[in-house]
Amino acid sequence: MKDGLMLIGELADFFGVSRKALRLYEKKGIIKPAMIDAGNGYLYYAPEQVQQLNALLELKALGFSLDEIKGIVDGEASGGQLRQALERKRQAWREAADAARHKEECLEDIMRNLEASGEAEGLERMTQEERAWLLAKLVCVEEVRVQRNLGEVLWL
Repeated sequence: MKDGLMLIGELADFFGVSRKALRLYEKKGIIKPAMIDAGNGYLYYAPEQVQQLNALLELKALGFSLDEIKGIVDGEASGGQLRQALERKRQAWREAADAARHKEECLEDIMRNLEASGEAEGLERMTQEERAWLLAKLVCVEEVRVQRNLGEVLWL
């Protein structure tokens, strides 16, 4: 540390990010070093920049792009625009969570089909073709669900 400043490597190690990432953030104009040593080119960061980097990494983890983060850090977004951006990210995470729940339900369906079929115990004795047909029957739960729903609609 030099006069209360942190070297780029110290800051990178503290946050578990690469020096390359910090240089990218500098290049994008998001976080600029407080000082660049003219003699050796070392980059130094001030304590308040630790908070900036922490905010950047949190926003990045929440799905914001570096360009979006730069706009937020530079104050280009009004309070209303920031709330809208946060709401869009929240909605995107909700959709991702819904998609993950759907995949979990599909896996549960496959496991139920596997247990109900009773054929899994002999899986290693099956030919490759028999295994392919069994797996297709077990795994294609979406097709079965669509066919079942379509059948219900047609009978209405």
